[in-house]
Amino acid sequence: MSEPRVIHTAQALVDEVIELPGLPSRGGNAVVTSRTRYAASAVNVLLAAARSGARCVHAGGVGTGPNGDLVRDVLRGAGVRISSLPVPDVDTGICLVLLEPSAERTFITEQGAERMISVASLATSAPVPGDVVCVSGYSLFGATKDPLLAWLEGLPDGVVVALDPGAPFAELEQEDLKRCLALTSVWTGNADEGDALARRAAGEPARGAADGARAIAESAPKVATLLPEGAVVVVRDGPAGCVVHRDGVTTTHPGFPQKAVDTNGAGDTHTGVLVAEVAKGSSWADAVERANAAGAIKVTRRGPDTAPSGNEIDAFLSTFDRLDS
Repeated sequence: MSEPRVIHTAQALVDEVIELPGLPSRGGNAVVTSRTRYAASAVNVLLAAARSGARCVHAGGVGTGPNGDLVRDVLRGAGVRISSLPVPDVDTGICLVLLEPSAERTFITEQGAERMISVASLATSAPVPGDVVCVSGYSLFGATKDPLLAWLEGLPDGVVVALDPGAPFAELEQEDLKRCLALTSVWTGNADEGDALARRAAGEPARGAADGARAIAESAPKVATLLPEGAVVVVRDGPAGCVVHRDGVTTTHPGFPQKAVDTNGAGDTHTGVLVAEVAKGSSWADAVERANAAGAIKVTRRGPDTAPSGNEIDAFLSTFDRLDS
């Protein structure tokens, strides 16, 4: 029997990363210091998972043109298979990423072929029990929503559905929110995403940025009440690490604070390593420890596609003594 795979259903975009001293005021001007193109978004997750030793498949739409070619070349180079046929006559979209010296980034997205999927195109990935199917909350808006939900509802029993909600997830229509959460085996998001969903579930008003370690410990069990029995919730907060809520218990897993030069792709890296370890059958303690380490390494590197390899994670963790024996 083949080992389980990581299958991503979400958008593979091309990031045009522009570094600049700071965002100009409205109507102002800023001088760019560098500009680089990367295959990104779902690609970041797949690269991180593949570099941690998982067999990976991309089931989302990839266009015909220079952007689609870049996505295909990068995934092929990492040993990631694209199951669906190229989308004819439409290229993959672009995300313009404005990166400041603080490592903060601002996104402007142009959509394209990555939004053109169907139940049939997703089905080319042919998931089987044990495979991990990755879902992005961004796919639950626009043209990708209906085919994605219909396909997910027809998956075989035993397929693990890992949801990375993204910022807008808590704003979904109630019926769409319920349909997606009912299918979720692993919910993995950042502090703000966990807080926003927990507050919506409690009927509380949204607030600004979540309050670090305390917020993730409080939101994780609340998010778990929205998921099927046995589902696992992971809420991360960058250098603070993450919490895992499973079987009614929340555990804290400290992070590895680093001086960040580029946070773009850090959450994707954490998710990619996490789902790779889930597919390999690792313990949750090991999975999140490695995901925390991978995120810490990634923020010290420029570019969204710079997730570390499994060997690099091993070397990083060898300087710490926190894994359970």
